[in-house]
Amino acid sequence: MERKKITIPDLAAKKRASSPITMLTAYDYPMARLVDDAGIDMILVGDSLGMVVLGYDSTVPVTMDEMIHHSKAVRRGNKYAFLVGDMPFGSYQISKEEAVRNAMRFMKEAGCDAIKLEGGDEVIDATIAIVNAGIPVLGHLGLTPQTISKLGGFRIQGKTAETARHLIDQALRLERAGCFGVVLECVPDKVAKIVTEKLSIPTIGIGAGKYCDGQVLVLNDMVGLFDRFVPKFVKQYVKLSHSIAEGLKRYKDEVEKGTYPGEEHSFTIKDEELKKLKRMKKR
Repeated sequence: MERKKITIPDLAAKKRASSPITMLTAYDYPMARLVDDAGIDMILVGDSLGMVVLGYDSTVPVTMDEMIHHSKAVRRGNKYAFLVGDMPFGSYQISKEEAVRNAMRFMKEAGCDAIKLEGGDEVIDATIAIVNAGIPVLGHLGLTPQTISKLGGFRIQGKTAETARHLIDQALRLERAGCFGVVLECVPDKVAKIVTEKLSIPTIGIGAGKYCDGQVLVLNDMVGLFDRFVPKFVKQYVKLSHSIAEGLKRYKDEVEKGTYPGEEHSFTIKDEELKKLKRMKKR
């Protein structure tokens, strides 16, 4: 069957059919091609690129221009997956007008299919304004890395009855505000299950257990390219950093020993042309 571009109705249909949604981050053209070719439903150009690609200590320093730059590269490598651009810190908190303007940049300049906003009550007005502007919004609750200092660090959210109830209420409010889905990060699995059952829109879990409608991971984490720390919820399916490091060492060793490049890596010139060249040099 011919593969088609994933749409919001497709994602909604997956929830109704209890067919798990797959989602990964990507930050450049070659990785986007690999993710899309693997048949992943959704690609998030996450502001996590600040840490796993740009080397920042957190996601907070990431700018709109950096997000647009990487989103454009991912769009060029992606054909079928539903592409979501992550609104960075400071791009939607100032005013509703500023939020809409920056969301439009993801759509017009980067060719994204939707944007993602972190937060609950504090982003409801911005969410409504962006949705009313015709731009799909993916919500994000639980651990919200952009406000990690307010949360007191990387901590599980919704561990008490009171905080879990608040998270559920926030999810329902985001649904009413027009979000087509909600990411749940670092939430107890049974709490994520309740949210998933209460919402008519898909939930995408990251450290939220198996009961969500879909799962998302940071690509660089799950392929072992980022080793500063590995969250508990991450499963590393390969460890590319080890393979790459080994390849780099072998390259250095072969260049220093003179075994690379070999004849198979070199271009040749015909003997008669070489003779002509040498005669030219004598003139």
